Amino acid sequence: MMPVLHSTKNLEIIEAPTATRTGIGIFEYTDHYTVFHYGRMPDQIPGKGEATCRMAVFNFTRLKEAGVPTHFRRFIAPNRIEFDLARVPDPHSGPLLPGTGNYLIPVQVLFRNELPQGSSVHRRVAAGALTPAEAGLRSAPVVGEKLEQPILEYATMLEAVNRFIDQDEAQRLAGVNDKQFQTMGDLTIKVNDVLSRHASEVGLNHCDGKVEFLTASDGAIVVADSPGTPDESRLMFNGVHCGKQVLRNWYVAHGLEVPVGKLIADSVPRSQWPQPAPLPPEYLPVMSDLYRALSETWTGERLWGAPDLHVATQAVTSLIR
Repeated sequence: MMPVLHSTKNLEIIEAPTATRTGIGIFEYTDHYTVFHYGRMPDQIPGKGEATCRMAVFNFTRLKEAGVPTHFRRFIAPNRIEFDLARVPDPHSGPLLPGTGNYLIPVQVLFRNELPQGSSVHRRVAAGALTPAEAGLRSAPVVGEKLEQPILEYATMLEAVNRFIDQDEAQRLAGVNDKQFQTMGDLTIKVNDVLSRHASEVGLNHCDGKVEFLTASDGAIVVADSPGTPDESRLMFNGVHCGKQVLRNWYVAHGLEVPVGKLIADSVPRSQWPQPAPLPPEYLPVMSDLYRALSETWTGERLWGAPDLHVATQAVTSLIR
């Protein structure tokens, strides 16, 4: 087993990919969480890995039914999936060459349906790094604003701290032609539509999320990673975050945010980064219930006897007051 960079999943390579043949990998979803681009934080949240994995499997099934190609192969209970494994490009080797196949595309496409607390759009507009017009807005957004149409953004994927980029740079770094790049956008919209409709059906708001892709050896664009899970999407129930934004907010509120961007800019070796503070112990059972309640609500599988999502989110609200 080897950890994926900054990931909450472990990767096992069953068959290594080549330039002409897709490999086979297994993701083990762990109970770790990540915030601030730091990597794995000190605590583990019991049950998070299995809850997230089962949501991923449910989503892959729904996407397949909707005609969305994904890298998913099969579920290995309770917390692993087998998937088509592509090569990972070296971020220091420059953009991929057009026509390069069987690679993880080093660009993620983000979609936004709402702009809740925690959305980077608020911070970037306030800092002048993004204008409302660039975000497809008429004016500076208010917290919780629902968008008339989803907006798409692009960001790097394999950098120490990923950054937002425009469409031209996204296509250049992705090494895809115009048709393939258009497919990336079309598939992102389709993924968002499928998952957001399901979220609405079970009483959740699918505020935003991201989609990752690989190019198959024949040039086909395929959805990768685990869209629509709380590690990849911002899901809310009755105005309460159902994922790591709750934890991120605790660190920020207590002045314990890890300044990863500054540490990297100052060339501080990762081995010398400060250790993040652990969560207060009372957070762990509440977050465990939240992830399990979210998964049971999303998939319809009642596996853990978790409190319903209304009760689980009320417990979160009581905790953060």
